[in-house]
Amino acid sequence: MTGTTVPLPVPDAPPGRALHAFAVLVAASTFLLIFAGGLVTTTGSGLAVPDWPLSFGQFFPPMQGGVLFEHGHRMIAAAVGLLTLVLAVWIWIREPRPALRRLAGVALFAVVAQAVLGGVTVLLKLPIWVSVSHACVAQAFFCMVILLAVFTGKGRPGSPGITTAGRGDRWMVRLAVLTTGVIFLQLLLGAVVRHMGSGLAIPDFPLAFGRLIPPLRTAGVAVHFFHRVGALIVTLCFATTAVALYRRHRRNMRLVRPALLGLMLLGLQIGLGASIIWLQRPVIPTTAHVAVGAGLLSASLVLTVRAFQLNSPVADDRGDFA
Repeated sequence: MTGTTVPLPVPDAPPGRALHAFAVLVAASTFLLIFAGGLVTTTGSGLAVPDWPLSFGQFFPPMQGGVLFEHGHRMIAAAVGLLTLVLAVWIWIREPRPALRRLAGVALFAVVAQAVLGGVTVLLKLPIWVSVSHACVAQAFFCMVILLAVFTGKGRPGSPGITTAGRGDRWMVRLAVLTTGVIFLQLLLGAVVRHMGSGLAIPDFPLAFGRLIPPLRTAGVAVHFFHRVGALIVTLCFATTAVALYRRHRRNMRLVRPALLGLMLLGLQIGLGASIIWLQRPVIPTTAHVAVGAGLLSASLVLTVRAFQLNSPVADDRGDFA
């Protein structure tokens, strides 16, 4: 069977383009939500509304100052929660693959958990461990809706024209998985930096207090420096993955496109990180740094999924995604 391509069978009752388009809408809305959440943190508006689930005992308080950012974030979160509920029900009704239905259920649970964490964050006055957990679940939920968008699209296993047998590349899969995992951990570390207020703990860049390795005398400096080291590791991992992809699969545009997008986002992310230091943490670049990090994670995740699909010789007997 080596060297041959065998078309994968098409599942019965494919969900169609409408479901995929809606899943993409949910993913885009989640990206907007991550930006809005970053804006709340950047502007220090996390306690602009001191109660939850209402805002000053109202559904729509006066949208002024920090209330605009905090309550606006809550409104976007409510919209994303509603969209996720609709998407999950739609998938449960129309989607034949059990794994995809389970993923939709987990995503729905995650968005509810995220809302609860957001409320606890406010009620407990922004404890770091809850705030970081809130950021971590946000990135995990974003990954889930990205996967739902990918697997409901025309590029899913089982779609006409998608052939995979005989093209497996386990080395590519390992690199992609490692890179995605490293990016997720880096975003988690970035959340710690934000919620500790350590974004300017080291005031110069690319050096740190004029050195390669600064004196790690405070927790803020240590966390900030480790975040910089993490950025270097992410860069090396993604660059290695991109080089391996170019050498082995440069004609496979399904792999090349997310890799190119990831490289562009990586360059932008490094520039934004530098601008935060040089410009003393301006609101828009600092918030964009959060959002672009999520975009880089999504590009790496899509690349990982498509690398896995190279290693799927046949569709799963149950119609699961590969």
